[in-house]
Amino acid sequence: MPYCNWDSTSSLNQKYHDREWGVPVFDDRKQFEFLMMEAMQCGLSWDLMINRRAVFRKCFDNFNFKKIAKYTEADVERIMNTEGMIKARRKIEAIINNAKRFLEIRREFGSFCNYLWAHSDFKTILYARHEEGYIPASNGLSAKIAADLKKRGFKFLGDITIYSHLQACGIINDHDKNCPRFKFINSNFPTVKKRAFLERGVVYFGD
Repeated sequence: MPYCNWDSTSSLNQKYHDREWGVPVFDDRKQFEFLMMEAMQCGLSWDLMINRRAVFRKCFDNFNFKKIAKYTEADVERIMNTEGMIKARRKIEAIINNAKRFLEIRREFGSFCNYLWAHSDFKTILYARHEEGYIPASNGLSAKIAADLKKRGFKFLGDITIYSHLQACGIINDHDKNCPRFKFINSNFPTVKKRAFLERGVVYFGD
């Protein structure tokens, strides 16, 4: 089965795959939304995240990290009591904390995008054999970034979560070679080919 067949699980997944997943992101608000959806997913399914995306946007001011950084305990209670919201206080508190840490990175690097994309020299990485369906759960790059973010005070962003984020925001192109989006990204953005780098949990999604 081609790796990108995961997009057919629902119409929302199809839309997300065809319009967003893997397309290089250079907007900090979008970066924060993707990063926090990955954090919310910990221990849960991606289908649930996609289905609750509108609820997340309502709860977190459309992922406006400047506003979120100022949230108080009253906001935590408001979010916890919102219909359809995942009742995970620690994750909600982590998002508020991460918004504050996000602002600190912006002050240091000018933008979160500058910080993150510098790890790939502002190019989308094409790792060997990924386009054939050999996809890891994490690798050396995601482990390095996760460790640095942890040192900076971020929460719920381990190496596996960060690897998923690097896929989503286009730093790693993990679309299947037969997927139209694989060619689209490679044709419209600068890329660099690299060998596998300290990969863990590799699963083959090919035929």
